[in-house]
Amino acid sequence: MKASIMACVLAAGMVMAIPATAQAYDVSELQVNIWDNNQLAGIQQIADEWSEESGVKVTINVVDWDNYWTLLEAGASGGQMPDVFWMHSNTAQMYMENDLLLNLDDYIAEDDAIDLSNYYEGVVNLYKSNGVQYALPKDHDTIALLYNKALFDKYGVDYPTDDWTWDDLLAAATAITEAGAADGVYGYAINTSNNQDGWYNIIYDYGAQVITDDHKGTTIGSEEGKAAMEKMRQILEVSAPQTTVAETGTDSLFQSGLTAMITQGSWMINNFYKSENSADYAWAMLPYADVNENGSCDEGERYSAYNGLGWAASYQVADPAAAYSLISYLCAEKGQLEQAELGVTMGGMLGVSDAFANAFPGMDVSAFVRAEEEGDLFFRPYTRNTTVWEDALQ
Repeated sequence: MKASIMACVLAAGMVMAIPATAQAYDVSELQVNIWDNNQLAGIQQIADEWSEESGVKVTINVVDWDNYWTLLEAGASGGQMPDVFWMHSNTAQMYMENDLLLNLDDYIAEDDAIDLSNYYEGVVNLYKSNGVQYALPKDHDTIALLYNKALFDKYGVDYPTDDWTWDDLLAAATAITEAGAADGVYGYAINTSNNQDGWYNIIYDYGAQVITDDHKGTTIGSEEGKAAMEKMRQILEVSAPQTTVAETGTDSLFQSGLTAMITQGSWMINNFYKSENSADYAWAMLPYADVNENGSCDEGERYSAYNGLGWAASYQVADPAAAYSLISYLCAEKGQLEQAELGVTMGGMLGVSDAFANAFPGMDVSAFVRAEEEGDLFFRPYTRNTTVWEDALQ
């Protein structure tokens, strides 16, 4: 359905336009499921604007990550799926291959507001199966280094810069861990489950791949991969113990002032921006691997993983036109730009993320945007059975 559909009628010699807001839908409400409470307010605001035009109420339900997939699977197995919901790279293939998502091809073809070439190619391709598009790109994300200036000051260590290598991070983590031993403070914290927002990035920096481009193999066991994992082993030796991380979590350790550095994704900025200690927090680009040993960051030496969620609809949704209209509104330029301006997350559409960098007054988050402007991106590794090998790697 074209977002700008207008029907014209002749009345009393005049041409009268009937706007898209006059579109009659078969439902009065859409149920939408997401898993991130940090994004709720912004997404609800955009959805409410669509409701004003469409006359259809949007109720957004926030379900925690584990229960989200349990409930979605239960709905797909014979229950009732939500009308519109987020898709993720871990599970998209299973839902697409089993035709559990609404085929969006015909709607996209008739929608002047959506041109898939305007979105991040990796996110578009993720939600395509056998030539069919099952979701529209909601967003994309990148990774940056978060540090606590107060702890760096306390222990006399220079702040991270965008010129840091992984060796620089190791040196700083070592210095803070040694100086902060009596206080129980560590220089760095990472969990083995921090893959996209953690150790995946160093693998690519050193020249290896967790999953090859054809999604059929890995070079993690190559000499480059081994060098990366050896560097990560060295960093782990001066970081918070895994037993502590498993019990507390890296974010909690950081916000409790017990670790000076973590890496984190752009989707989590609000969690730290709203913290009572946010004035002490700052972001830098991820370190790079100086594999060419020339003292400068060359192409292919600083990578950031990126992923992207997709807005999808159930194959059994009562009113497919209404569901697609909402998805289109969220993913078209206006909705994407507003999502960035509100600080919900970076856009799935190319060229709207600069607005996101300006959405957090008092906190410079430009490192996330510069990760793709000054570094290299790789799409978060996935295959048909991502969770199987991902759990094994962890």
